[in-house]
Amino acid sequence: MEKNKQIPEPIRGEKGATTKIPHNIERDRQNPDMLVPPETDHGTVPNMKFSFSDVHNRLETGGYAREVTVRELPVSDNIASVNMRLKPGAIRELHWHKEAEWAYMLYGSARITSVDQDGKNFIEDVKEGDLWYFPSGLPHSIQALDEGCEFLLVFDDGSFSENSTFQVTDWLAHTPDDVIAANFGISEEIVAALPDEEKYIFQKAIPGSLENDKVDSPNGTVPESFSYQLLEQEPIVSSGGKVWIADSTNFKASKTIAAALVEVEPGGMRELHWHPNTDEWQYYISGEAKMTVFASDGHARTFNYRAGDVGYVPFAMGHYVQNTGDKPLRFLEIFKDDHYADISLNQWLALLPETLVRDHLDEGADLMKTLCKQKHPVVKYSK
Repeated sequence: MEKNKQIPEPIRGEKGATTKIPHNIERDRQNPDMLVPPETDHGTVPNMKFSFSDVHNRLETGGYAREVTVRELPVSDNIASVNMRLKPGAIRELHWHKEAEWAYMLYGSARITSVDQDGKNFIEDVKEGDLWYFPSGLPHSIQALDEGCEFLLVFDDGSFSENSTFQVTDWLAHTPDDVIAANFGISEEIVAALPDEEKYIFQKAIPGSLENDKVDSPNGTVPESFSYQLLEQEPIVSSGGKVWIADSTNFKASKTIAAALVEVEPGGMRELHWHPNTDEWQYYISGEAKMTVFASDGHARTFNYRAGDVGYVPFAMGHYVQNTGDKPLRFLEIFKDDHYADISLNQWLALLPETLVRDHLDEGADLMKTLCKQKHPVVKYSK
């Protein structure tokens, strides 16, 4: 029987048994290491996977938005996320929120705007592979350009909800007409024509050139750009792929979110490592992967991921991410912190006395020869 026609069963050797009741065969095919866990999995470890395909999608005239928060993935208490799509010209209306917003452009391009507390403004275009960051409390907007766009939004609070932001139209709709008239110096007849509810995502014409949209502020522009061209920096290249890192050292506006874009070639893996500063939140852009998370005390659990899935690794837990497909794997590592940090198991052992390592691992020179004092975040095994 062809591999993709086989019905997956929870059997490993003499362990397990065939399933006798109806079950979600496609889901089992997508999660082979959860249906039949590796022998090394053990104990109770929280769920560290959720898919955007399993959440409610808010459909609007200009696009859609769907979110994965602590309500969907309880382990993710410090990061929430939104996948948003805007059709050409569509606008995510002027709004703000209590949480900082970090974003990665997955497709297309958009014009983003903001104004800070000193009256300094920011108006720029962003394209596929670019980032943006709006500090908490600052108002901003997003408008899709010629091709439309799709992007991932990340917020530095797991309880955030895209359905509970401060919209300019919602505010005005819930402010007395005479107050609005006095504030802007306009008649109440003009006020009566304003929207009577929030617009959220709405369709408009594609904006003109960036140059024509620029507005000179008497106070100047924001001191640190709210956008960053991630793919224009030199990546860290190793035997199994590439890594691009953006945190407050190079994307200076991003004070609460650090990130790495990881590309893993077929046969490669993100090496065994952990992060000494905070939890890791992941978004899988393309390809297929598996990750085992080591939670100490003999507990470990393996998860399978593909495009559109969210992964999570709690603070300091050891893990790897392996490309299990025949195409490049690309995913984001996101951290609620101002800087990126990781510790490589390989590098750690290489920088210790050789005798000490041998005494721990009962290994001789063969293993020691493979250890590397330089960090190689994405590796590919070769015989």
